[in-house]
Amino acid sequence: MRYAKLDDVPWSTWQPQQRATLMFVIEPTRVLLIRKKRGLGAGKINAPGGRIDPHETPVECAVRETQEELHITPIDPIEHGTLSFQFVDGLSLFAHVFRSEAFLGTPMETEEATPHWFERDALPYDEMWADDRLWVPRLLRGERFDGHFLFDGDRMLGHRLSPD
Repeated sequence: MRYAKLDDVPWSTWQPQQRATLMFVIEPTRVLLIRKKRGLGAGKINAPGGRIDPHETPVECAVRETQEELHITPIDPIEHGTLSFQFVDGLSLFAHVFRSEAFLGTPMETEEATPHWFERDALPYDEMWADDRLWVPRLLRGERFDGHFLFDGDRMLGHRLSPD
C-alpha cells in the first residue's frame, strides 16, 4: 500500500518487514560514524548497524554489526530510542538505537563502511538521512526518543518524534 502522508500509515497495527539496529560510538567531543558503502543508504553518513538475525537480541546485533563494519567492539551499549520507518515503495523498518561511550579496538575500513570521526557539534547532517537531524541531538544529550517516519526514497514526507 502506498502512503501519501504520515497519518495514512496505520501505526497502531503496523508491523515492520525488517528489524535493525544503529550503534553510535560517542566520545566527549566527537562521534564515530561511517560512510556506508552498500545496501540501504549506500553513500550516506550513518552509524554502524544492520538487520537483526533471528537468534539475536537487538543489543547483540548492534555489537555484531559494529564489529563487522568497523572491527571494534562497543562496551556497555545503552538503548536510547526506536525508529519506525515506512517507505512509500512498501519497505518498512524498525530500528533500535544504541550509544556506547567506550570501545575496544581501532576503527578500520571494511567492505561495508569507511569510519569517520566528527565533532559532536559539527555532524554532517546534509550527508545523512533527513530524520537524523531531528533525533540525533537527543541521542547526544542522552535523552530517550521514539520516532515514526514516512519516506519516499531519500525524501522524508512526514515525521512524529516523542517525547515532544
